[in-house]
Amino acid sequence: MSVLEEMRIRSLGVIDDAVVELSPGFTAVTGETGAGKTMVVTSLGLLLGGRADPALVRVGAKAAVVEGRITVSEGDAAALRAEEAGAELDDGALLISRTVSAEGRSRAHLGGRSVPVGVLTELADELVAVHGQTDQQGLLKPARQRQALDRYAGDGVEVPHAKYAAAYRRLRAVATELDELTTRARERAQEADLLRFGLNEVAAVEPLPGEDTELAAEAERLGHAEALASAASLAHTALAGNPEDPEGVDATTVVAAAGQSLEAVRAHDPALAALADRIGEISILIADVSGELAGYADQLEADPLRLAAVEERRAALTTLTRKYGEDIAAVLAWAQEGAGRLTELEGDDERIGELTAERDALRTELSALGQALTDARTEAAARFAEAVTEELASLAMPHARVSFAIRQTEAADEASGIDIGGRSVVYGPSGADEVELLLAPHPGAQPRPIAKGASGGELSRVMLAVEVVFAGSDPVPTYLFDEVDAGVGGKAAVEVGRRLAKLARSAQVVVVTHLPQVAAFADRQLLVEKTVDGSVTRSGVTVLEGEDRVRELSRMLAGQEDSETARAHAEELLATARKDG
Repeated sequence: MSVLEEMRIRSLGVIDDAVVELSPGFTAVTGETGAGKTMVVTSLGLLLGGRADPALVRVGAKAAVVEGRITVSEGDAAALRAEEAGAELDDGALLISRTVSAEGRSRAHLGGRSVPVGVLTELADELVAVHGQTDQQGLLKPARQRQALDRYAGDGVEVPHAKYAAAYRRLRAVATELDELTTRARERAQEADLLRFGLNEVAAVEPLPGEDTELAAEAERLGHAEALASAASLAHTALAGNPEDPEGVDATTVVAAAGQSLEAVRAHDPALAALADRIGEISILIADVSGELAGYADQLEADPLRLAAVEERRAALTTLTRKYGEDIAAVLAWAQEGAGRLTELEGDDERIGELTAERDALRTELSALGQALTDARTEAAARFAEAVTEELASLAMPHARVSFAIRQTEAADEASGIDIGGRSVVYGPSGADEVELLLAPHPGAQPRPIAKGASGGELSRVMLAVEVVFAGSDPVPTYLFDEVDAGVGGKAAVEVGRRLAKLARSAQVVVVTHLPQVAAFADRQLLVEKTVDGSVTRSGVTVLEGEDRVRELSRMLAGQEDSETARAHAEELLATARKDG
């Protein structure tokens, strides 16, 4: 079993530097009002991922630091989660620290590693159940009461709830898509018309990939046909000569003469022979180019009709690129995407039919699952209420009766609800049930919501009874109660102490209390007291034993440590607690 062994608290509230040593079993933390007892709860809250409030930092200090040591069993959920976060165990113990600066910055360390605060919050669910006055207020809310009942029910509710939640999420998604399809029908029809027009316009032109580039090159050539032909003819004459001008000089004749002048002497020098070869290559190249120029000039003729056809085609393509893409490749891509989108839009009616059928099927499924949830909660509520009622009998409320009211709210119409028990009722992500915890404090009293039917002391005992019942079905290693005995006194206080002691047989229990009847049942009692300067120092949290514990109980009973009557009563309380233990 995991055990919170100790906490060191520095610069937190009234605490300067103190060590709180805890032990298995039942530990009571006592002290004068304002001495800093609640800081023990606050410190543990910080260790377990609670909100970092810079106002908690002691005046004059740069930061508040809380360090804790918790023994954990190898392989349990807390140890595994810590190892996942990179933490290392220290001789079977998990070291946790939390620092809160005066500026509000917060840092968390787990097993020697810096971790997000959220990791500590995850560990809290496995390690400690913290209860204080705010938790009692939370228990007054029906939503929290439903969560408590579901937690108690375990798999009986968890299994159908998981199926229900999945179906609920799918129904919300289907309803959202269906609503979009129906409410935006006009916009989608307009979009489809625009797509059809554009696709028809592209189909009428029938553009080919790269056609715009090829036509642009052809238009450029046809538009300058005469100039191109004249230039080719002049170039050909310069290379091959003009038959009508025998005296003219041309490149072919000049290069041939140069080659012939070297041919007679090339055998005398390899370098000159190489140059002669290169002149030969030039002669061949000139002949090739000359031939191609002649062919180019012969084939290239001005064709006004072809040029007009090319320009007309280019104009048609430009109309498309102006509307649907920067070039024909982009236009074709738009057309492909648009065709897919049009298919989707034209399938809306079919899709609406499919979604409507799925929605109806999901509502039918939710009705069945919602009924299963209601049945499981009703069965668990009877067991839960009976167990809590038995606990209240042990807490000096022998005639109190706890029960649950599980009801549903009628839906405005069938379309907005699901069928539970033959009625169309409002439903949500956790089902259709409204759960409320009722208390009849004495025979003849009508069961009323605990917010109205329980006094402060009764509410504290109901809270404790609920936690004791939870301990039997969903236990955690450590329970921390912050004055959960508020409003309780006399015989009821003794019973609260006795019940806490019983809970401590199977878990570690830490209670911050002002009641001597409760503290007397503790296995260990810690006293928190201030020094003369108003702070709690290392020596301000002490373990009380023997005479010191009797004196503290006397002070709690009568406000007078040395009162003989109070001392006798304190000794009697301790004797009763030991006897019952």
